[in-house]
Amino acid sequence: MILKAFREKSNQKYINKLLNSRNVSFSNTKVDKVGVILHLSEFSDFEAFRTFFESIDIKRNKVKIVAYVEDNKDSNDLWDTYFNPKDFGWNGKIKNVELQTFIDTEFDILISFYKQDVLDLNLISVASKAKFKVGLAGIDDRFYDLIINVAPKEFTLFKNELKKYLTVLNKI
Repeated sequence: MILKAFREKSNQKYINKLLNSRNVSFSNTKVDKVGVILHLSEFSDFEAFRTFFESIDIKRNKVKIVAYVEDNKDSNDLWDTYFNPKDFGWNGKIKNVELQTFIDTEFDILISFYKQDVLDLNLISVASKAKFKVGLAGIDDRFYDLIINVAPKEFTLFKNELKKYLTVLNKI
């Protein structure tokens, strides 16, 4: 119990360090590769994201979705990449190889589609090497370049808003 609190504190320090050293640069390059982070208890429709990205001409193989599950038993039915609290060590150390690959991938856009303030999800969002980060309102505003104020269950509204902003920013 005490070790868990120390681990969380060390990971929060790592997040703050990454945020302080973050270099925000904006480019008008079109979106080619997209990463999505989900919290499985809030939204679990992977196919909805894939269909949406296909509708804006982003190929299925250029979309990578990972989901956070709090209990390993919930992940038995998933075909996609998932991660849980056991995949995180001290000082931002990631123990899951697939998750580390996701973080190291330079996505054109990273979408953090969750509302719950979970340290492990925040760590992935901040540590990602994505060029442009989109998130939902309610979490620390420093994490994202674009914040959309919708609930995870309002996916249709989210799609419309994201498409509108990506068009305005000349990303699609």
